[in-house]
Order: sequence, then C-alpha cells, then structure tokens
Amino acid sequence: MTPTLRRWFASAGALRRMLTLYPPNLGAGIKVTHLAEDFSTATVQMRLRWWNRNYVGTHYGGSLYSMVDPMYMLMLVRRLGHEYVVWDKSAHIDFVRPGRGTVSAHFELTDERLEEVRQATADGSKYLPTWDVDVVDDNGELVARVHKVLYVRKKR
Repeated sequence: MTPTLRRWFASAGALRRMLTLYPPNLGAGIKVTHLAEDFSTATVQMRLRWWNRNYVGTHYGGSLYSMVDPMYMLMLVRRLGHEYVVWDKSAHIDFVRPGRGTVSAHFELTDERLEEVRQATADGSKYLPTWDVDVVDDNGELVARVHKVLYVRKKR
C-alpha cells in the first residue's frame, strides 16, 4: 500500500465513510455523521426507514446497539496508538422508550480520560474503562442508554 493511500485510510474522514458503508451499518441505516480529525468526538445517526423498522414500526433494539458498539473502541485505538491492545469487553443496553424517526448518539473521549487510561496501564496491567452512551431521538428524548466496558492494556 502506498504511503498516500495508507494516510488516507488512517484519516478520520476515511474511517467515517468506511463505517457508514460497512454492510451491517449500511443495511441498518446507521451513518457516522461526525468524526473529529483527532478522534476525540463522534456522532452517529440512524433514520427510521421501511427496511430497518421492526414489527411494531420502531427501531430494532439490535440496530440501536449497533450504532454505539464500535465507536469508543475505535476512538481509543486511534488516540492511544499501536502500543496498546483495546477490545470491547462487555455492554449492557437499557431500552427506555421506542425509537422513532431519527435517533443519534454522541461520543466524547477527552484528553483527561485518555490520560487516565494511559496512567492505569503504564505498568502493563489491564484496565477496564467504562462509558455510558445515550441514544436520543429528534426531540432529545432518551431512547436507550448503553453501558460499555472496554479492555485496555499496554503491549509488552
């Protein structure tokens, strides 16, 4: 792969487009609408369409979770660099109300949180940071809350 192509694939814009076109996301109607160049913030949206609604006319619960699933792991991998192992460890989703219309989720990985992870893993031990992500509708009403646990360790 050429250096130019490698840089393009490493950019936030390319990752945003690749995630939107990734077949499971594309089929669910999930779109990454924002990904900061430094991978510190992201926004994901999903419009309710005839092909992604469930039997009762609302968003599938699995699709609501899929919106949230990879984002913190990807953001953390990009911000920490190649000397860390980062995996999704577990997640829990609470469905608060039916999702109708367009739903969205916002992600933020602050410099303080990044430093917390670096300090916790400096000696090579694993760290299990957690994040809560709200999925909201067009009116800002809470549709679902996802509790994510990641596994992070500095490579030996």
